[in-house]
Amino acid sequence: MSTNNSNTQHYKLFINGEWTEASTGKTVEVLSPSTNETIATIQDGDETDAQRALEAANAAQPAWRALPPRKRAEILYAFVAEIKANSERLAELLVREQGKLLKVARMEVAVTCSFIEYACEWARSMDGDLVKSDNPNEHIWIHKNPRGVVVAITAWNFPLALAGRKIGPALVAGNTIVVKPTSETPLATLELAELAKKAGVPDGVLNIVTGPGRTMGDALCRNPITNMVTMTGSTPAGQAIIKATADNMAHCQLELGGKAPFIVLEDANLDIAVDAALHSRFDNCGQVCTCNERLYVQETIYDAFMEKFMTKVKALKVGDPMDESSDMGPKVNARELANMEHLVKVSLEEGATLAHGGKRPEGAQFEKGNWFEPTILTEVTQEMTIVHEETFGPILPVIKFKTIEEAIGYANDCDYGLAAMVCTQNMQNILRLNDELECGEIYVNRGHGEQHQGFHNGYKLSGTGGEDGKYGFEQYLEKKTFYVNFN
Repeated sequence: MSTNNSNTQHYKLFINGEWTEASTGKTVEVLSPSTNETIATIQDGDETDAQRALEAANAAQPAWRALPPRKRAEILYAFVAEIKANSERLAELLVREQGKLLKVARMEVAVTCSFIEYACEWARSMDGDLVKSDNPNEHIWIHKNPRGVVVAITAWNFPLALAGRKIGPALVAGNTIVVKPTSETPLATLELAELAKKAGVPDGVLNIVTGPGRTMGDALCRNPITNMVTMTGSTPAGQAIIKATADNMAHCQLELGGKAPFIVLEDANLDIAVDAALHSRFDNCGQVCTCNERLYVQETIYDAFMEKFMTKVKALKVGDPMDESSDMGPKVNARELANMEHLVKVSLEEGATLAHGGKRPEGAQFEKGNWFEPTILTEVTQEMTIVHEETFGPILPVIKFKTIEEAIGYANDCDYGLAAMVCTQNMQNILRLNDELECGEIYVNRGHGEQHQGFHNGYKLSGTGGEDGKYGFEQYLEKKTFYVNFN
C-alpha cells in the first residue's frame, strides 16, 4: 500500500485489488494544514490509469451483481468491522491531512461506518412494483437494477465520510466503484482499500485512484464504461462533470456549493439560536457545505442576540487540532487561507465592519500552516460580495432584517440552495419558511447536520440527485419495466 521513509508515507493506486504506480511515474506531495510540511506522496494518475480502474470495475461487476444483496451486505459489514478496528489510526491520519479536530475526526470515522451500515440495511428492501395494466390479462413489472460502474469523486472537507457515503449504497445495490479522492486529503480514503481487501471485497469491486480533476477526473467521467458519477465538491467542478458525461448520458448525482442562510426571528429562543449559529459556522473551521454562511437577525432582537453570540465567538480557541481544548484548527491549504484574507479585504472595502478576527492568529505556533481567526463582519448589506460568494471558512457576515418577508427575500437572493437554518417558536413561521425557502434542507431550531435516513439534496446551483435515505439509495439503481401479457 505505502512505504514509510522519514515520516513521509508513499501511496500507490489501488486497482483490481493491487497497489500499482501511475503510468506517468509522477507523484504529488500531500501537506499538513497545520505546518505546510510534506506528510505523504500520492500517485499523479492520468487517463491511462483511469481506463485501467474502470476496466477492472467493469470486469468485476457481473459477478458482484450476481451475489444476493444480503451477501454483499455481509461483506460490507466485515469491511465496517475492519474500519472500526483501525478507527483511531484513521482519525489521526484525518487530522494530519485535513487539519480537523481529533474529536471531529473520530466522529468522521464513526459516520463513515454508519453510512455503510445504513446502506447495508437496504439489502432486503430493494423493492420493485407490480402495477395494474389498462390491458386485460397483463401485468406491469418494474424491476430495480444496479447501474453498473460508478465513479465517486469526493471533497477534501470530510474525505472518509464522503467515501463511505458513496461506497456503501453503490456496492450494496450491486454496482462496482472507482473512488477518486482529492489530492489535498486522499490518505485516509486510500487506507480503506487494504481494509476492504482484508474484509473480502472482491478484486475490482472497489478501486481507489488519485490524480488531477482535469486529467484523471475528466477521464473517469467521460469514459463510456462509466454508468454513474456521484460527486461532492464545488459547483464549477459539478458543471464540468455534467459536460463530461453528456455524450454517454451517465447518471449524475452532484452535491455542490452552498451559501446557507441562518434566520433568527424575534420569537426565537436566543440561547438555542446562539449555540446553533456558532457551531453551524465554525465547525471544521467553517468547511462544511451546510455551514451558516449568512446570519440574518431580526432587528428587534439584534442587540440581545449579538451580545450573547459575540461572547461565545471570542471564547473560541484556535489551536493544535490534536489538543482536546481546541475549538478550531487550520484551513486546509494556503490557497483557501488566501481566499479568507481576500474576502475580508473586499468586505471592508465595500463598507462592512470587522467586529472580530480577520487575520492569522498571533503566536509562534501559528507562523506555519493555514490558520485564520473566527471572523465576524457587521454592518453588512445584502449586495456585498461576502453575502453571495461561498466562503467555506470561518467568516460570518451578520445582517439585520425587519420582517419575515424581507428575510425570505434575502435568503432566496442566492445562486445556491443547499441548506437553511431557522430559529422561531411560531409554527406559522415554520410552515411558511418551509414552503418559501428555496433550498433542499431546512433545520429548525437547531444547527446543521443531516441524518442518514433523511435526504441530502440541493436546489439551484447546489446540485442534482441527492444522497441518503431511500431517495438517495435509489440513485444507485435504475428501473426496468416489463409489460407481461399472459393471454
